[in-house]
Amino acid sequence: MHADPTLLSLAILATFALAGGGAWRFVRRGERMQGGLMIVAALVLLANVLIWAWPLPR
Repeated sequence: MHADPTLLSLAILATFALAGGGAWRFVRRGERMQGGLMIVAALVLLANVLIWAWPLPR
């Protein structure tokens, strides 16, 4: 079972958006709880992409 490359690409773009938005909220606006949660969500999504893209043994 292989993941669709388009979905993996969208997930990586969402990871960058979440991480960037979380950092902006954390640093600029002082909303530490929302910023931290967005960064955690980005890390979870990145971990999922790495699991989906991991090559399977044949």
